[in-house]
Amino acid sequence: MDPALFIAIAVIFTTLFITVRYAAECYIRPFRRCRSCHGKGRKPNRIGRGTHECRRCRATGLRLRIGRHLWNHFRALHRDATR
Repeated sequence: MDPALFIAIAVIFTTLFITVRYAAECYIRPFRRCRSCHGKGRKPNRIGRGTHECRRCRATGLRLRIGRHLWNHFRALHRDATR
């Protein structure tokens, strides 16, 4: 087997594996921790010692994954087009 062909096949299978794994992750766990508040739902104030609710996650500590957001969008498009 040609080394270039072997490398090309390895890259294709690796990319396919990563894509399928991310799709499964979006299906099993559609939410991830908010990066802004680190999943706590609250952020410290800049001045003083208090905290305030995180605006990005609306104080839940969770955000919808990008892949799940796209899945929901395309599913809604399909549902609306087939009615």
